[in-house]
Amino acid sequence: MADSLAERQGWQVMPTSLGYEALVGNLKASIKKEGMLLVTQASASSGAKGRGLTIPGNRIIGVYRNDYAVRMLEASVAAGIEAPIRFYVTENSDGTATLSWKTPGFVFGPYMAEGGVALKELAAELDQVFLTIAEGAVASK
Repeated sequence: MADSLAERQGWQVMPTSLGYEALVGNLKASIKKEGMLLVTQASASSGAKGRGLTIPGNRIIGVYRNDYAVRMLEASVAAGIEAPIRFYVTENSDGTATLSWKTPGFVFGPYMAEGGVALKELAAELDQVFLTIAEGAVASK
């Protein structure tokens, strides 16, 4: 089905009963609550709207924080290409929205050999931070 995100390797997918705009707002609030920074965002649906087209809502939200970035780069300069790590909010045909993301542990997987224990520990820490953000975002408010 084109409007759903199936589980796939390295992804977390959380269907919700929230509408698209509510989930985007909750996600932004949860990012801030967890002390992280929203550093990038992009939305094909917003761009399409500007062109007079209507497509289901989608927004990519890049999240990071400098202390994590410094630790990542100390472990692996090449891993820097993966920052910020992104959440993906998608609108479903029934009016609900889904929150998904590639886990930091998966994102940093290709760099683990050079990043060693430091990168593995950072990825595990960020896996938990991203899960906590997501759980806060999908909770009914």
